[in-house]
Amino acid sequence: MSPRVALVTGGANGIGAAIAVRLAANGWRVVIADPEAVAAPPNGRAVACDVSDETSVNMLLAGVQQQEGRLDALVCNAGIMIRKPIADLTMAEWSKVIGTNLTSTFLLVRAAEALLRAANGSVLTIASTRAHMSEPDTEAYAASKGGLLALTHALAVSLGPDIRANCISPGWILTKGPEPTKEEHAFHPAGRVGVPDDIAALAAFLLGPESRFITGSEFVVDGGVTRKMIYPE
Repeated sequence: MSPRVALVTGGANGIGAAIAVRLAANGWRVVIADPEAVAAPPNGRAVACDVSDETSVNMLLAGVQQQEGRLDALVCNAGIMIRKPIADLTMAEWSKVIGTNLTSTFLLVRAAEALLRAANGSVLTIASTRAHMSEPDTEAYAASKGGLLALTHALAVSLGPDIRANCISPGWILTKGPEPTKEEHAFHPAGRVGVPDDIAALAAFLLGPESRFITGSEFVVDGGVTRKMIYPE
């Protein structure tokens, strides 16, 4: 029997890499799509791809059709942030963030629809708690993640029952930078900042057979921060 096949965008590092590793460990054949050079996962392959480019995405899915012959899961994880005051944010920068974080999912799902329908597959998008709350100077990123959340439930309604679509919105997940302070860990009701494996574990469940009745849903994974009331001291 052929293994299930997953396509993970932005799989070179961080959350995407953790999801790819988790799925491969669970027996999936994983195709990683990323603009960076990355080693192929076990029993999988890696493809250089700009997911904001229509031609590149169409070529990516044509390759999946030719080499894997099926697609059971599409994980839309690719994302970038350009953080600067709105007065300084250029149209090109805005378009780059929206293209990579949001338009890419539209392009990928459109190109993958036939394969996903044939497999009764799933789409999983990786948004952010920035879809619900913001820091200054993050307009493009927040807009892209809010749009991704809305796009996900629209896909669930349009493509069901053949294809399910769900969204994970991570909070602070430590993928780079310095180790959080004791106070930063303690700020989270869960007692710590998140790690990529926290997201990968949920992704594996949402893409598996035990989640067949779950679609159009958002799962906020932030250690409880968005539920915490904060008053000025």
